[in-house]
Order: sequence, then C-alpha cells, then structure tokens
Amino acid sequence: MSHFWGMRVAIPRESYANERRVAATPATVKELRKLGLTVQIQAGAGEGASILDSAYSEAGAEIISDPAALWAGADLLLKVRAPTYKAAAPDQPSEVDLLREGAALVSFLWPAQNPELLERLKERKITALAMDMVPRITRAQKLDALSSMAGV
Repeated sequence: MSHFWGMRVAIPRESYANERRVAATPATVKELRKLGLTVQIQAGAGEGASILDSAYSEAGAEIISDPAALWAGADLLLKVRAPTYKAAAPDQPSEVDLLREGAALVSFLWPAQNPELLERLKERKITALAMDMVPRITRAQKLDALSSMAGV
C-alpha cells in the first residue's frame, strides 16, 4: 500500500488571464490515483487545453465547483502559474490565503522575481517546489517542465 493513501491532490483552474494550460491531464490523474492519491480538479480547469471535466472524472478525479473548497482541502496543490499572493479586493482572498496552512505547492514560482510571494508562502508554512528551479540535467529530465513548455 502506498504511503500517499488518502492524500488530496488539487488542480485548480488557472487564474492568470489567457492562461490555457492546466497542471494535470487525465493521464496524470490516472497515475496519481495508482499511487493511492485522491485527485480533485476544479470544474472547467481543463477547458483552455480542450480537456473536458468528464475526461478527468473518467480518469478518477473528483470535480469540485467551489474553488475555495478545492484550495482549502488540498494537501498538495498542482498549478502552472504562481498563485496570487495579494488580495484582489478586501472580500477576495489571494490564492495563497486560500491554501491551507502547511500544505504543499508545485508550480512555476520564479523565486528570484517573486520574493514577496516566497515570503507569503513562508508565512503560511507552505512547502513549495518551484518547477522553474529544477535543474536541467539528465537525472532530473522527467521534471524538466521548462524544456517541455519551450517545445510547445
């Protein structure tokens, strides 16, 4: 049995204007499910990439229509673009504020350009993996998202 059993992986819809990518495909969902992970994806997250919610459901993901609930329930959140860290309005928390304290985040973060984001993640005790900081070496080739995005 996997030690990941029951861990909740969340994939939100990207909030950045005109962002069409999504952090997981139905094939990715199947692989995560094989590891014993629960996968939740925000309704419509794959629309920009022409992936229907039904494809994610068939792969074993649970479709969540409430973004705040998706973020708050995540043990691990997968995202393409860095989360927002400043509230858009007093009644609209930032994405970092929606993520439960102590959760983990995998995303492009560009740490050198975003010190305020890193400080906010630190304050919320978020463990973060910056995909843009993964070394571009043979051993890390499976994680090399920069080359794959450049190829697209």
